[in-house]
Amino acid sequence: MSLVELIITMLVSSVLALAVGALLVGGQRSWQNTYEQANSKMRQDSQVIMSAFGSVGRKSNRLGYTVYSESDEEYIESASEGGSGEEVVYGDAVEFRYWSAEVPDVSLLDVTNTGTDYAFFYMDDDELKVDYGTYPPGAVPGGSGARNTTDITTVVLAENVVPDPNGAFNHTVIGGVGQGCVRINVRLQADDDSGDEIRVMTATLTRNIWPR
Repeated sequence: MSLVELIITMLVSSVLALAVGALLVGGQRSWQNTYEQANSKMRQDSQVIMSAFGSVGRKSNRLGYTVYSESDEEYIESASEGGSGEEVVYGDAVEFRYWSAEVPDVSLLDVTNTGTDYAFFYMDDDELKVDYGTYPPGAVPGGSGARNTTDITTVVLAENVVPDPNGAFNHTVIGGVGQGCVRINVRLQADDDSGDEIRVMTATLTRNIWPR
């Protein structure tokens, strides 16, 4: 083998090594980007929101949930137009009422017992929170006014949350009566300057109806 052939062989081998190295680096970067996107805080927060919202709604009483509008930290039930047709009513918060498994003396034959606990989902600046407490008195005692802050557990579901302009929550009513399907519509934004965001749009159906 001449010196020229040896040099050519070495050059070809170097080019192949560089190509393989570039492919490996590109694959590693692609995998890293995919992993970071799948496990980013926004993705985790979106999963937390959907899990909490869906699980609470499914075990709640359809006759005991309320969608509220908020103004200056005062809550009032979001009113429908009251017609006989179907309409979508928007709000800034929603209260679900359900029966706690930790209450042993709950009688399902008691028509006055429409729930023992509640979960109140609401916006607090750019945070989406949920309050867990007992019912009565509920999230907004008396049906309107300030949020109950006594004997509650507050959980921050997500930060950097932007609600839909019409309201973070909505439900369908027919003839002024809610049909039990409550929806959430918010955007989660990254806490850096990347401009990345995730839209969270999900619904939960309150399947329990008591008293019938």
